[in-house]
Amino acid sequence: MSDVDNRPSTWRVVLAAIFDFLTIFILGGWLIAALTGGLTGHGFALNGWPALLLFVLIIAYFVVGNRIGGTLWKRILRAR
Repeated sequence: MSDVDNRPSTWRVVLAAIFDFLTIFILGGWLIAALTGGLTGHGFALNGWPALLLFVLIIAYFVVGNRIGGTLWKRILRAR
C-alpha cells in the first residue's frame, strides 16, 4: 500500500514528458541547425542526417535521463 502512495500523479508524468520532448526538440534542434547551417528566419529546418541526429539525440535524452534518476522536467515536477 505504501508503494501506491509514493507514485507521482499521472498528470505530472505526462506533463513532464511533453515538456521534456519540447525542451530537447527546441534546444537540440537549434543547436544542430546552428552547427549544420539549418537555421532559417523563422527557426530551423533539418533534413537528412541532421534530422536523424536530432531523433537520436531525443531518444538518448530520455534513455539516459531515466537511467540517472529522471529527466529535467521529471525532477522539476517531482514525477519520478
